[in-house]
Amino acid sequence: MNLIRNIRNYKKIKDMSSMLTILQKLFIVLHTYMCHHFIGFEDLMRAYTKALPVISKEENGQTPRFYVRCLVEMDDFITEVWEFREGRKNMSKNNSKSLTSIRQKLRKYTKEFEEDMAKFRANPDQPDEEEEEERDVEGDSEPEEDKPGSEAVSIEPSKSVKVAVQRAPGTEDDDGSEDSSDWGSDTDSESDSSGDDAQYTNMRDRFLKQSVCSFRTGVGEKPEEERKEKKDKSKDRKKERKRREEYPEEEDDGDGWTVVRTGPSEKPVMFAKDAEIDVPLVVKKLSEIVAARGKKRTDRRQQIELLHELQAVADAHNLGPAVAVKIKFAIISSIYDYNPKVSDAMKPEFWSKLLVGIEATINLLLTTPDLTVGEHIIEDSEVFDKPPYRVRGCVLTTVERLDEEFTKLLKECDPHSNEYVDRLKDETRVAAIIDKVMDYLQKQGVTSELCRIYLRKIEHLYYKFDSNVLKQKKGELPPDSVTSVQEMERLCKFVYAKDGTDRLRTRAILSHIYHHALHDNWFQARDLILMSHLQEAIQHSDPATQILYNRTMAHLGLCAFRHSNIKDAHNCLVDLMMTGKVKELLAQGLLPQRQHERSKEQEKIEKQRQMPFHMHINLELLECVYLVSAMLIEIPYMAAHEFDARRRMISKTFYQQLRSSERQSLVGPPESMREHVVAASKAMRNGNWAACKNFIINEKMNAKVWDLFHCADKVREMLTRLIQEEALRTYLFTYSNVYDSISMSTLAEMFELDLTIVHSTISKMIINEELMASLDDPTQTVVMHRSEPTRLQALALQLTDKVNNFVDANERIFEMKQGNFFNRSGNQGGFRDRQNFNRQGQDWNRQRRDNRNY
Repeated sequence: MNLIRNIRNYKKIKDMSSMLTILQKLFIVLHTYMCHHFIGFEDLMRAYTKALPVISKEENGQTPRFYVRCLVEMDDFITEVWEFREGRKNMSKNNSKSLTSIRQKLRKYTKEFEEDMAKFRANPDQPDEEEEEERDVEGDSEPEEDKPGSEAVSIEPSKSVKVAVQRAPGTEDDDGSEDSSDWGSDTDSESDSSGDDAQYTNMRDRFLKQSVCSFRTGVGEKPEEERKEKKDKSKDRKKERKRREEYPEEEDDGDGWTVVRTGPSEKPVMFAKDAEIDVPLVVKKLSEIVAARGKKRTDRRQQIELLHELQAVADAHNLGPAVAVKIKFAIISSIYDYNPKVSDAMKPEFWSKLLVGIEATINLLLTTPDLTVGEHIIEDSEVFDKPPYRVRGCVLTTVERLDEEFTKLLKECDPHSNEYVDRLKDETRVAAIIDKVMDYLQKQGVTSELCRIYLRKIEHLYYKFDSNVLKQKKGELPPDSVTSVQEMERLCKFVYAKDGTDRLRTRAILSHIYHHALHDNWFQARDLILMSHLQEAIQHSDPATQILYNRTMAHLGLCAFRHSNIKDAHNCLVDLMMTGKVKELLAQGLLPQRQHERSKEQEKIEKQRQMPFHMHINLELLECVYLVSAMLIEIPYMAAHEFDARRRMISKTFYQQLRSSERQSLVGPPESMREHVVAASKAMRNGNWAACKNFIINEKMNAKVWDLFHCADKVREMLTRLIQEEALRTYLFTYSNVYDSISMSTLAEMFELDLTIVHSTISKMIINEELMASLDDPTQTVVMHRSEPTRLQALALQLTDKVNNFVDANERIFEMKQGNFFNRSGNQGGFRDRQNFNRQGQDWNRQRRDNRNY
């Protein structure tokens, strides 16, 4: 209303520029009112089209009358000014330009409002919406006894609450921030309203502005508090009308109290009282309930309750197993649909209902052999009343979705809380459901579905350690007992033979290797991964399969380490550890990234791929095994090739740890796992095996790493033996040029090894030409041949090699320049044929020989 008043003021003084600005603001205000958000003038026409549903709802499809009045007045005024040519000539340049612009925009904009404007011109005396509200305020003589700003709440025994709210006076309205004393409707009191009506000829004159004299003389003025009070009443009436349109269930009891229903809304009646409950009626009602699935205004919770009520009705009238299964499938689907987002986890209350519903469905299917359920059954061909029953549905898809929801529930919980433990207990029920579905599908005999359910069973079994496997190896179990290794063998072989897709077979092979490695079946696991050739094509698999491959390689490396196969363990773990992103590769968490390296969508997808906490592999254990394996390989190699310029780097990660420790000016006692391994490497480099062993095996390292193995004592014994052997080899590589001969018994005492192990180790070094020596069996000594160069000789040999390489490189560069010179001079005359090119080659060879003779 302030904008309309300003337009009228600018119209009086003929300020076209200000009027254009106000008109644009007015357009914005109208469409803000329509669309409930800010819209600019350029999008005006498109916004009006979008706002038609809002207008039809709030204004009964009509444009607000106060806005039509403003458009009519503006149109008349602009037409009058435009036709007055003499006045246009006297306008300023800015006003003249604004007049042209406002005329064009107004004519273009008012085309859609021509009908409304015509109706208004036919009856201009009809009051506007704002005037009606102000008239209602004046006619309202209801006394207000409560204090300003008070609120009263009264609760009756029934399920309803009466709320009476009165606004405090002086509260500003959203639309009217300025004083509204210019309007005659706010200056008349309730007591004088009937007397003042006689002096107006029609209603329009009653609400027109009063003359300036009346304002100056104080005619019609009322106190400030009374005006604000009437304004508050108008605002409250507006909000009350809007609230009743949004919440039609609220009622008014006539005493100023609003009755708000706090209880649940009434459910639709399931069946009529005199209806005969039979199969077609129940199926029809089920179709009506299911038809509302997925719609915008469907109450998902109420839909689940309706389906449960329908199931109770069907069970009470004993309508048969087919109807019961059909309703149960609908209940399961509605529970799955309860979450609006697929990525979010299910609520615990619905998870419990889901488990109960699926268990009951599968039990009913197992006990009813003449009931067939499948996706291939069309709804028109379903049979509910007599056997053999036929129902459309898929048990396998239901169980697969159940498994996915269980994984999401686990990832949603805090892994260090009791809630995670309680939720993890449901895995026994999920595994039991999978077993029952396996039995049901085995009776059906569909191979593709059997492979899918077998893979679900495999994925619940492959990462679990079975202590009965060790007992069976020792002969402590009866011969007819079945271990998890045997169960995995049976399931995986079926998938190998019957699966028609590469993905299921690949995941089954990886799970099988994982399970073998977990139970120390090193040779079976190694042969299986070598025969499958998975490492050659795994990069083309889906991300979930690649994560499973990384987890399998990690456990394969741990298994090789427990079997003293240090090189194999290093080879299995090197690809994981060199990247520095082991946590992400194993799907055990996300590393902090910079701003633009990972988008929100990528982060959301990667979070969905994470593994549950109880399936995690200890990352510190993996890193320790890798670093110890690298130490046992790298340190002897470094001692053997100390002066070799072409020495290669076996383990980049271990080498970096070693070099960073050497760059430190002050090295204290080791604290972390990495520092322990670096200190042990330095001790082994000096041939001190005892210090090396104490750094690797101690109370701190036992608690962090070695006690996590299921055979910790055997691992510690194996590590001690390997440290002794590799320290012996490092000692011989480092100090062989000092000795003419050395007794093997002395070496056995130094490294606390058996004489046979020392003899075997030195013999291997001599055979592999790593040590230039010979064994004297009668005296049990090692005779050094001193064929290894000294330090000075080794440096001289390195210098000779570098000089030779430098000379060869210079000769190649010189020959290249000579060839380019003659080829360029021969081609200056243009294109040469093949014979000329060959002749130039002969000339170049002759020049080369002449230069050498010089």
